[in-house]
Amino acid sequence: MAKGQHLSRYQKGIVRRFYLNRGSILVSRLEELTSDLALAEGKKQDSLWKRVGDTLGKLETEPPIPDSRIETILSNRDVAALAGLVGELHTRI
Repeated sequence: MAKGQHLSRYQKGIVRRFYLNRGSILVSRLEELTSDLALAEGKKQDSLWKRVGDTLGKLETEPPIPDSRIETILSNRDVAALAGLVGELHTRI
């Protein structure tokens, strides 16, 4: 946060709850991106795959997702494998 920025008690609660639920928010985002990827073509598909990579990079799970698995999905642009991963993540979170 910027220096001198003070949050009210209510605002602090909102920020705290966001970070408590960050994992489920990111998994929901991945679910939406997966369905959008199934329908997209061309440049739109390229931008969606970039967003999937960014979202997977932000996601912190226990146990962590192997980087090799993420790289394989992103390099092959395999929507079915991404959907399988999202299904697994949905059960973890």
